[in-house]
Amino acid sequence: MHSRLERSSAVAGALAVVLWILGLVVTNSFSDKIPGNPSDAQLLTWIKGNTNSILLGGWLWMLGCLAFVWFAAILRGRLAAVEGGSHTFANLCFGGALAAAAFGMLTTAGDVGAAINKDDISAATAGTLHNAGDMFFVCAELAAILFFLGAAIVALRAGVLPKWWAYFAILIAIVLVIGPIGWAALIFGVPIWTLGTTWFLLRGPREPMRTAAPATG
Repeated sequence: MHSRLERSSAVAGALAVVLWILGLVVTNSFSDKIPGNPSDAQLLTWIKGNTNSILLGGWLWMLGCLAFVWFAAILRGRLAAVEGGSHTFANLCFGGALAAAAFGMLTTAGDVGAAINKDDISAATAGTLHNAGDMFFVCAELAAILFFLGAAIVALRAGVLPKWWAYFAILIAIVLVIGPIGWAALIFGVPIWTLGTTWFLLRGPREPMRTAAPATG
């Protein structure tokens, strides 16, 4: 029963992606469009005029980040089971996911906090809280590198995930390192890889690779 519960919990990866998408849709489609290069006063006006969509969208986004941590914990258990030893790379994978999720929550936390306190903050504060999301986005981008590399190393060594999927994770990690285009790997690479890995985890454990026994004379 514990094994079935653990395997079914892998669906948290798909749930994370769904919640992220819903959060973005609610925030961006059910609120007024933010002007290009907005002033602090314009941002405060946007926050006051779209409080409900900002709060709901941000809340859904952050719940998605929590679901991603749950997914990463299931993945970490699967990786650790085949890695053995001190589980260095499985732990590295989970640590990267945990940090990325925390920074991901903070990308929207500024707007959520501003919406909660919309009548008590200045325009300068609203602008600072909104623009701080860019800073946390970059931090999430870098933290995700550890998530992908940790998972890829164990997958290549033990075959817990398909080898081509491990190489895809390495490719995403490389793109994340490249500042000007790293945002694309975070926005598209993380959800795509999460959905694919969820599928592999739900299918059940793969047979780990075994080292051939030495020939005896």
